Amino acid sequence: MTVPDSNDPRARFDHFTSEYAQALQAFEAIEAQASTLALMGHHDELRQFLDQFVEMAARAKGDAAEANETNFADWFEELIEKARTLRASVP
Repeated sequence: MTVPDSNDPRARFDHFTSEYAQALQAFEAIEAQASTLALMGHHDELRQFLDQFVEMAARAKGDAAEANETNFADWFEELIEKARTLRASVP
């Protein structure tokens, strides 16, 4: 999804609100399944999910920073750090 015109602050806010909600939902799903995947020995898949999540969230963070939406950029960074912490705990 492309970032809306920078002259429409409401459209930008709506866009990043949606992007953040999707990212948060995705991270919560990964986090909820992490222990199950690890117990079943699917460490590679879990690492792959987390790597893909970090890649997606980093793109969204970059878009938010470029659009001067610093709060959203900060919130995406928090999710990225949580995902990296979880990734570091995967054997």
